[in-house]
Amino acid sequence: MFDNWHDAFIDLSYLIASICFILGLKMLSNPATARRGNQVAAAGMALAVIATLFMRGMQTTNVILILVAIVIGAIISAYPARKVQMTAMPQMVAIFNGMGGATVALVSVSEFTGADHTLSRGVVISIVLGTIIGSISFAGSIIAFMKLQELMSGRSIVYPAQQIVNGLVFLGITALSVAVVVQMQGNTSTAMLLGVFGLSLLIGALVVLPIGGADMPVVIAVLNSLTGVAAAITGFQLDNQALIVAGALVGASGSFLTVLMARAMNRSVTNVLFGAFGAVQGGAAGGAGDAAEARPIKSISAEDASIPLAYAQRVIIVPGYGLAVAQAQHTVRELAEVLAERGVDVRYAIHPVAGRMPGHMNVLLAEANVPYDELFEMDDINDDFARTDVALVIGANDVTNPAARTDTTSPIYGMPILNVDAAQTIIVLKRGMAAGFAGIENELFHDPKTSMLFGDAKESITRLITSVKDA
Repeated sequence: MFDNWHDAFIDLSYLIASICFILGLKMLSNPATARRGNQVAAAGMALAVIATLFMRGMQTTNVILILVAIVIGAIISAYPARKVQMTAMPQMVAIFNGMGGATVALVSVSEFTGADHTLSRGVVISIVLGTIIGSISFAGSIIAFMKLQELMSGRSIVYPAQQIVNGLVFLGITALSVAVVVQMQGNTSTAMLLGVFGLSLLIGALVVLPIGGADMPVVIAVLNSLTGVAAAITGFQLDNQALIVAGALVGASGSFLTVLMARAMNRSVTNVLFGAFGAVQGGAAGGAGDAAEARPIKSISAEDASIPLAYAQRVIIVPGYGLAVAQAQHTVRELAEVLAERGVDVRYAIHPVAGRMPGHMNVLLAEANVPYDELFEMDDINDDFARTDVALVIGANDVTNPAARTDTTSPIYGMPILNVDAAQTIIVLKRGMAAGFAGIENELFHDPKTSMLFGDAKESITRLITSVKDA
């Protein structure tokens, strides 16, 4: 009787946990419920962990080790998660995602090498797949982290015969994987599985190296999806239903997000991941910089910029990565409130790939308690720029560049952008004339309707607030 109740408790716990995962994911689709969604999903995960500790065959020593590991992991992760700046949130996401991939790969290898019984061929296949996908996700996430953290160049990194090298590595992974599945267990198979592990780490790094920093939001979504798939595969290895459901949800949602992000850039996922293969480094970036120096721009002071803002009827604020760097989200909200007191209609235009990860700007502005009903996605607000008195661009670059519509040689050609150039007056806040993550100059900066307010965004907005109040 006890065994029946024991099994029923674990099954029911996993079912409730799965429901929590689904509800939490659903709530994440709306900024107003996103915080609660995280809490519901976290509660489901806590329940799943507790239920796992009561599984059959779980020895006291193992439970103690698991609890110790949970405490250590919580301490290591909680502090940086609370202290990390919003500008570095994409890097943290990449690291956490990479840790998930590494865990799956290591668990898969451990299941194979530590098995005290003969494994079925289906389990061996899942072990091989978990090792490959988890390793690729880990190594790719580390490269993404280094690019975002500027520990290495954010530009596409290519070298001669890159396609050949990658092809050979893929061939090696395939050959060793087939050999492991055919031979099953044994010392030779263990050595070959370790070879799969090492080559998968290598290919994970090599695949992400050629991808430019502007494509990192899509890369993060892809790697997140891979980690979810790998976790689901590990769930089959361990016969853990909660892990299967959680992994499947992450894999499916990550895949869907990847497609949406690619569409927002008017590119296919394969083009994002493999578009740089065979490319030649250098070239256009330097020329763009020279051209930017030769073309005229109009620089203004905060006092001058405050006049059209103070007497406007409609203002659209376009946040970008520069806003996050300056940590100016709270100051921007204060400016919007000051304008609203003067009867100005203020809204925010959010591009799907603004920032360094999906939803970066939404999270940033939510942190500053900007009302959710003032945030508008690109498709919902783009037509309104033509009826807008002032478009205030804060640190956004590639997502406002008109070259995406007109310049067939531009790397962002065809990418849907915010129609900022349709506004009556355009004010751009930037530190300088540096190019965005795509490495090209922004044609918007040379538009006759555009005025550049140079300096730290937070300081510039603070001066704007003072000037608008005095206007």
